[in-house]
Amino acid sequence: MKVLYEDNHIIVVNKQSGEIVQGDKTGDTPLSDIVKAWLKEKYNKPGNVFLGVVHRLDRPVSGIVLFAKTSKALPRLNKLFAEHEKVRKTYWAIVANKPPQENGTLTHWLTRNEKTNTAKAYDREVPNSKKAVLNYQLIAASNRYYLLEIQLHTGRHHQIRCQLAKIGCPIKGDLKYGAPRSNPDGSICLHARHLELEHPVSHEIISITAPVPQDTLWQAFGK
Repeated sequence: MKVLYEDNHIIVVNKQSGEIVQGDKTGDTPLSDIVKAWLKEKYNKPGNVFLGVVHRLDRPVSGIVLFAKTSKALPRLNKLFAEHEKVRKTYWAIVANKPPQENGTLTHWLTRNEKTNTAKAYDREVPNSKKAVLNYQLIAASNRYYLLEIQLHTGRHHQIRCQLAKIGCPIKGDLKYGAPRSNPDGSICLHARHLELEHPVSHEIISITAPVPQDTLWQAFGK
């Protein structure tokens, strides 16, 4: 486990693809439990360790995950993330197709299918849809792939994956949204690269960057 930032109230870690943030029906050990165990050992805590889950990343996605270490910080962080106030999240995505423009804003209306655990993007509002907005910029390219930097303005289910697929740019390895083949390790090439937010207690601006995965393509783009 790689800790990117820690103080009395928050801890930020670099999630690996394949890890789940919070427990689910698989019964696999979640990242939240791993962080709790790490804190318990580091500080030699005799009892239970408090850790609040503030946000999540999809299992095949890597990058920054923030947890609250105190009951004072948790509701404040929940409010910041829910209202997108003073929180700036930047993602990197590797796609095989060049987007129609090198930078732009994508606005769609997303519906969610609970049975298939997928989202679908529409160009206009439809019943039971939620508005989804992101900005993207093409920041690098190789012979076969393109690296996009993405800022989210809303936090919808599978938003980046779904919206990029809608414009013909499914994320590398993302079979669920139209990629032709999976990545060998089961990951998709989406990485929560940077987080900037107002600290819930000190109100100072915290800025954190997560190193890219130890993968040849990611490492080439990371340079």
